[in-house]
Formats: sequence, C-alpha cells, structure tokens
Amino acid sequence: MDLLLVILVGVVAVAVVTTLAQRLGVAGPLLLVALGLAIGLMPFIDVPEIDPEWILVGVLPPLLYAAAVRLPAIEFRRDFTPIAGLAVVLVVVTSLVLGLFFSLLLPGVGFALGIALGAILSPTDAVATGIAKRLGIAPRVVTMLEGESLLNDATALVLLRTALLAVAAGSFSFGSAVGAFAWAVFIAVTIGAVIGWLAMRLRSWVRNSPASTAIGFTVPFVAYLPVEHLNGSGLVAAVVAGLVAGQGAQRWFTPEQRLSDEVNWRTVELVLEGGIFLIMGLELDQIVDAVIERHEGIGLPTVLAFGALGIILLVRTGYVAFLLWAGRRRGQRADRSRLESFDARLDQIAEEGWPERPAPRGRLRKTPSPQQAERRLTSMRGRVSRALADLDYYQSSPLGWKHGTVIVWAGMRGVVTLAAAQTIPRTVESRPELIYIAFVVALVSLMLQGFTLPWVVRKLRLSDPAEASDSDERERLDDELRTAAAAAVATGAHLARRDGTPFDAELLQRTGLRYAEPPSEDWSAHARELLELQLAVIEVMRTRLIAVSTGGTFSTAALRHRMAELDADQLSLELRLRDDDGA
Repeated sequence: MDLLLVILVGVVAVAVVTTLAQRLGVAGPLLLVALGLAIGLMPFIDVPEIDPEWILVGVLPPLLYAAAVRLPAIEFRRDFTPIAGLAVVLVVVTSLVLGLFFSLLLPGVGFALGIALGAILSPTDAVATGIAKRLGIAPRVVTMLEGESLLNDATALVLLRTALLAVAAGSFSFGSAVGAFAWAVFIAVTIGAVIGWLAMRLRSWVRNSPASTAIGFTVPFVAYLPVEHLNGSGLVAAVVAGLVAGQGAQRWFTPEQRLSDEVNWRTVELVLEGGIFLIMGLELDQIVDAVIERHEGIGLPTVLAFGALGIILLVRTGYVAFLLWAGRRRGQRADRSRLESFDARLDQIAEEGWPERPAPRGRLRKTPSPQQAERRLTSMRGRVSRALADLDYYQSSPLGWKHGTVIVWAGMRGVVTLAAAQTIPRTVESRPELIYIAFVVALVSLMLQGFTLPWVVRKLRLSDPAEASDSDERERLDDELRTAAAAAVATGAHLARRDGTPFDAELLQRTGLRYAEPPSEDWSAHARELLELQLAVIEVMRTRLIAVSTGGTFSTAALRHRMAELDADQLSLELRLRDDDGA
C-alpha cells in the first residue's frame, strides 16, 4: 500500500509541476529534478532503491517508442546522415576519449571500464527537444536533436554492454566490439520493423479504439524483449517499431485510433519521463553518501565529473563543426539543373515513348509495354520530385554556426545516463563513484544547459525561416485537397454512401458549386445525404493527402496538421449521423 501511495503522489506531482513549468516558461524536467533534490535532502524521507532493470525494461522502451511515433519521417530521412553521425560516430568517439581520460585519472579504473563510463555519459536526452520546440528553433534543428536522442541511446548501451563484458573478461577486442555492435543493430532493425508492421496491421483490423490502444501499449515491449534475448539492442527495436507505427497510422488507422494514440502516448511520455527526473533528484543524496563512505570526500569524483562534461562539450563542438562543413560541401555539389533536365527528358519520353537503344551484341532492347513504361515513368518522376523537394528543403533551411551552437548546447544528458549508470555490476569496486560521476554530469548538464538554452537562443537571435512559409504551405496543401475533392464531386468517382449506394446526381452537381461559392438554396431535404457526401469527400481528400505525402513537397508538420483536421471533421460528421440515427 505504501508503494502504491508513493506512485500516486509521484504521478500527481509530475502533473502539477509540468503545469506549473508551462506557466513559468521553464522545462518541466528541470523543476522535477529540483523537487526531487529538495525532498531527498529531508531527513525524515526514506527513498527506496530503484532497480535499474525497471528503468531499462519498463520505462525506456515505451518512452523511445512514443517519441519515434511522432518523429517527422520526411525530415528524418533527409537528415539521416548527420543524425546517424551524431548518434553513432559521436557516441563512439566521445566514449573512447572519456575512456582514456578516466583510465588516466581515476584510480582503479582501466581503459575498458573507462569506456563503459564514457558510453554512459555519451547519449543525449530527449528533454532538449522539448525545450527547443518551445523556443521556436528551426524544425530542422529540432528533428536532428530528436533523431539523435532516439538513436544514440542504443549505440551507448551496446557499447556499454561490450565494455562491461571486456571488464569481466579482462581484455578488450576492437573486432569483437564492432561485430557485436553490427549484430545488435541488424537484429534490432529487422525484428523491430517486422513487429511494428504486424502490430500496425493487427490494429487496423481490430479497428475498435480501446482494443487497438491496448495492443499498442504492448508493442514497444514485444519489440524489445526478443531482441534483447538475441543479444541485440531492444531500444533500437522499440524505436524502429515506433517509426513504422507512426507512418502506418496515417494510412491504416481510423480517426478515433489516431486521436487515441496521440493522447495516450503523450500521457505515457509525460508520466514516465517526469517520474525518471523526479527519481534522479531523490537518489542523488544516497549516491553522495555512498561515495563519501569510500573516499571520505567527493572532491576528486566531482572534479572528474566537471572535466568529463567539458570534454563532452569540446568533442561535440568539434564534431558538429565538421558536420556543418560537410553539409556545406554537399550543398555546393548539388546540381539542380541536372535534375530539372532529367525531369524534362522524362516529359519527352512520356510524349514520344521509350527510345530503342542498341543492346550488347547488336540486339535491340525490348521496348517496355505501356503499363511497364507508365510504372517506370511514375517511379522515376517520384524520385526526381523527391530529390528536387530535398534541395528546396536544404536551401530554405540552411544550417549555420548559430544552429550548430544550439545543437552543441542542447546536447543534455538525462534519463539514459541515469539508468545505464545503475547497470554497472555491484562486483565492480569503484561502482559508487562511477554512478556519482554519471549523476553529477547528468544533473549539471541538465540544469546548466537546460536553464541557459533559452538565453543562448535569444543572444543568437535565431529566427525560423520556415515559420513565415508555414501558412503558405498549408494553403497550397489545402488547394491540393480541394482540387481533388472538387474533381471527385464533379465526376462522382470514388464517391458512395456508407452502404455502397451512389449519391443523387443533382446533389453532386449542387455540391460542386460549394467549392466556388456557398449555396443559397435550402438543403434541409438532403441533410442526411449531404452529411454522408461530406464523409465521402473527406475520404477522397485523405487519399490525396496520403498520395502527396510521399513526394516530399510538403513538410510532415503540415501533413499531420491537415490529417488531424480531416479526422476532426469526420468525427464531427459521424457524431451528427449517430444523433440522427438515435432520433
């Protein structure tokens, strides 16, 4: 009963502090850490020890899954190379540098154990993304930070596991470490994608929103557990399953399912993330006591923690500078004229047909059938369209040194660092000081960078170049959907009642005028049929929305915003129809 009461009080505290933080304009996790510290220092409060397995297995998979579901897939694909660099290369480099640092200065810590602690300190936390979003930073920077925080957890934990095995074996093999990492990622991506796809199709078949939500809550764990059993990265599997589910939801789920998922996963994320930061503050007092008992003071571990944080920021600065330089080089090599000329060549082929070209040994190549030619042209045009849209994206949101500064300073440590630190075996003699160093780095990073990030953004005077074009983009998207709806109403194609019967031709003709100007006649005689027609038109617009989402012409934010509007309109119309049925 006492544990249940603690959990209930914790949930209420997370909700209240998060609301208070929003009103004060401060990140909720920062206040939760401060609250945990204040409570933990009270002499009459006895904080129970938390098993790290509860965090690694029970908290991190759903947390990362919830973030992956909402990840903007189009922008993630465009910046996957720098994101992968931040999530993999930077974590490995940082861990190696920190491993050397700790092995030289911390007594009793060898290179392998130093790498293990470096891996614990390397991954960034997703809380930075939430702070960045509220500050109005460019969506491209937010996507990079969010993608990095999703993927680097797996890199760090796989590296940590490999280093701890080396500590137990007494030797470190670079080749076996690379092989273990490759296997962990491969099996995680494979199983995570399969689990995500199967769960998505099962939920689309179930349709019932509460039942679908119940299945959805199991997906991150179903993806995590078998992968961990096969020595893979369960967190990567949970992230991949979330990416698959997030994209499939737009195509396969009902409006009720999408709305339910949005609310439920945001609630799960709020409670779990807030609870972890609250625990972070509560446990620090115990960690300090354990270190004092071993060293009769916390001077050396504290100095090493601040030194490690400085190394982390220096290495991150150098790597981000390299990424910006590489991005500029890639932008200079991009040749838009070649893509446009190739697009014109495809138009010529569409008019004149595929040319016959000599094949090896003097034979003529087989001319494709009209169906094959159409499919080939459609595929090529899609790739050219995506490439041109990507170039427009890079040109409209270039990354300069100011954005690089934000990427560096927003790389805070948090949940994964705290959870991973507690997985160090109790047989390791220096375990208390290693955990203490991890806690200090995470706490100082979160407080220092978290509280000063808004000030840094203001001093840099960053403005989002895409913000002014958001309304224009949404207007273009609305025009695209209205055109599809008007064409469907004018021809009657793909429009039918819910029972499959066609609509009245006169109603279709008069409804088509509504896209030009509001009707003046009385529609009361066709009220129910008009509601059903509106539902059919919404389905046409949703189909068109899904079709244009693959071209990269519109941002993920605009596409999801319009999908949410269509879902809201459909739910409203269905409610009115149910009221009519009840009457």
